[in-house]
Parts: sequence; C-alpha cells; structure tokens
Amino acid sequence: MAEAVFHHLVDQAGLSDQIEADSVGTSPVNEGRPAHRGTREALRRHDIAYEGRARQVSLADLDEADYVVAMDMANVTYLREVGPRGWLDGKLYLLLDFAPPGLPREVPDPIYDGRFEDVYGMIEAGCQGLLEHIRAKHGL
Repeated sequence: MAEAVFHHLVDQAGLSDQIEADSVGTSPVNEGRPAHRGTREALRRHDIAYEGRARQVSLADLDEADYVVAMDMANVTYLREVGPRGWLDGKLYLLLDFAPPGLPREVPDPIYDGRFEDVYGMIEAGCQGLLEHIRAKHGL
C-alpha cells in the first residue's frame, strides 16, 4: 500500500522523473503475489491504481537505496541484521517517523484485523511527511 500511495503523491507533485520508490518484503512467503484484496480495494477507493507484486528485499536493494523505510520494528530489526553492522545508519526509518505527532510509531498489518482504511490514513500521513522531507532535504 505504501508504495502505491507514495508513487501517487510523487506523481501529483510532478516529481516522478526525480524520485523512485520500490516496495519489497522481508519474507519470501508472498513473492510474486499481488497486494492483498483489502489493500487493492482501499487503494481503489482513493483512486490509486496499483498492479505491483510482492518480492523479497535483496542486499542490492538496500545498498542502492537513499532511504529504507519500514512499516514496523520487526522489519527494522530484520533489515539491520541482514548486512554489516551500521550499514543502514542514516537511511533506515519507520514510515511513521515522518507522520505528524499523535499516530502510532508502527503501521499495523491490516490483514489481521481488516482495518485497511485506518492503515491507509496512517500510510498517507507518513508518505506525505516523507515526501516533504525529501523535497526539503534535496531542494525539490
């Protein structure tokens, strides 16, 4: 969901030629599968098209990225453990680090409770803040 929302915001800002984003998972379990039906429905309600398929993160993905943005601390822990100590310092964040105060620190997985619309709101807030951060930091 976050990849689709972020791409949508980047497109709206006219920055698609300057900002790239990709979504990867820490587990191979869903590799090749489309996003969950609930995710696709939430995105459609917000007029966001998404046809992406799951794939597992690689060390090259992490090495090449300027920002590595995770949804929760379990993912942060995994990402820190897959490479040399400290290699993601300065570029590994939780998405909601960029959201306004008052939201939880981690994005919950809506697959377990069906709260896709609530999660969409959290993700949109985090993505807006991330885009603002990138624009300010890189003069876009």
